[in-house]
Amino acid sequence: MTQSPLFAPLVSRAVIAVEGPDWRAFLQGLLTQDVESQATGILRYGALLTPQGRLLYDLFILAGETGCWLDVAAAHRDALIQRLTFYRLRAKVTISPTPLAVVALWNRDRSEGFLPDPRLSTLGLRSYRADMTTDAVLATEADYQAHRLALGVPDPTHDAPADTTYPIEANFDLLNGIDFKKGCFVGQETTSRMKRRGTIKTRMLPIHFDGPQPAFGAEILNGERRAGQVLSGQDGRAMGSMRLDRMVGTLTIDGRPIQIHWPSWMPLPVAGDTEP
Repeated sequence: MTQSPLFAPLVSRAVIAVEGPDWRAFLQGLLTQDVESQATGILRYGALLTPQGRLLYDLFILAGETGCWLDVAAAHRDALIQRLTFYRLRAKVTISPTPLAVVALWNRDRSEGFLPDPRLSTLGLRSYRADMTTDAVLATEADYQAHRLALGVPDPTHDAPADTTYPIEANFDLLNGIDFKKGCFVGQETTSRMKRRGTIKTRMLPIHFDGPQPAFGAEILNGERRAGQVLSGQDGRAMGSMRLDRMVGTLTIDGRPIQIHWPSWMPLPVAGDTEP
């Protein structure tokens, strides 16, 4: 059965404008994404990391003629502006908040004024606007988060508190969030080494269970061994930070059995990544 297209204002997101003749060179040395090759009107996904390679802020970059918009967590907007300003030095750029709203549209392949989500096509489309006019059915941000969760896509704002998670653990390498060919960026050395050596021991994966959502951080056990922890979610499903070597066997949270639902877009582990 065909599903109706839905759209929802994402009030948890905000938009920052980075403008000026040096905007590409400025962001190129900071973000995990390649903005030098990004064409005007194209939306890409990336992150700003700590120098040690841990995830600070996830963001979408929409390239324009004289600058770009950064789609960021509203709760982190001011802190991100402050950090970018710290890095600015002599770069000819201005960094400022905008009043634009972030809007998501899904169950539709295309729509005027909307751009494909660069992480995963089934997530839908995004737009940045003051006008909410559309012919789609109005939904809530909770509806959109349920859609995202059903696809097994993490939300770093909720699933990866700042400076605790490596971007590969949050699947940035599988969701078009890191360009490993672009050259240097903040945290690049650690990120590239993890990818090159295959030292990825933990991934965020969707988990299903009966009943209410466990507390954030609740232990996931494989027998008596710690196999991961619960992240954000809702009744019946959540994201989990899972050890890849401890997913075979009976997994439980507070005595309740859980199941891993491996997303279709995520490659299965290679031999040796899991143990019985």
